[in-house]
Amino acid sequence: MMNVKCFEFNFLPVNTYVVWDETLEAAVIDPGCFYDGESDALKDFISSNSLKVRHLLNTHLHFDHVLGNTFVEETYGIRAQANDADDPWIRFMARKMAAFGIRYEGHVSPIAPENVLKEGDTVTFGGTMLNVMQVPGHSPGSIVFYNRREDTVFTGDVLFQGSIGRADFADSDPQALIRGIREKLLVLPDRTVVYPGHGPATTIGSEKPYFI
Repeated sequence: MMNVKCFEFNFLPVNTYVVWDETLEAAVIDPGCFYDGESDALKDFISSNSLKVRHLLNTHLHFDHVLGNTFVEETYGIRAQANDADDPWIRFMARKMAAFGIRYEGHVSPIAPENVLKEGDTVTFGGTMLNVMQVPGHSPGSIVFYNRREDTVFTGDVLFQGSIGRADFADSDPQALIRGIREKLLVLPDRTVVYPGHGPATTIGSEKPYFI
């Protein structure tokens, strides 16, 4: 059985997920740790539940979703996995954050070639398998993680409760975003639980009426 713990981190705020099963092997999705105490809260939860972090996954590389990447990488000896089409958001991260009036002096590494995730890939830990689907539009490298066995999907900023991700950035594509949602997410079972990058969880069935 897959377990999910959600934290809300940083100034936007972002949903950071810890996902694990009965083996106690785990994945961290979109660590947004920024304020004092947020990294400690994440670490304390993982430690108190005796979890073994095997993967650090990013649904996309906008700064609010990767602020805690370096902490997780250094703490658990792993490297982030994501689609590298969003790497410019990391290479120019301080500049992009300054455009939002946020000063950032930290460091986040681009995705290593061996850790690039693309359509059809799978991520496994313990008895859990997450299927990777590319759904660009919010960002060029947006991906979602689907657990077919338990009908759960982590959508990042692709699909929210009653809304979708912004598609007004210079590298966004609103038509691709809508097409990807319709062709890859809305075809999932209605009972599929959606864990978005911001806001409360929802289900595929609850979101379908917005696209008719």
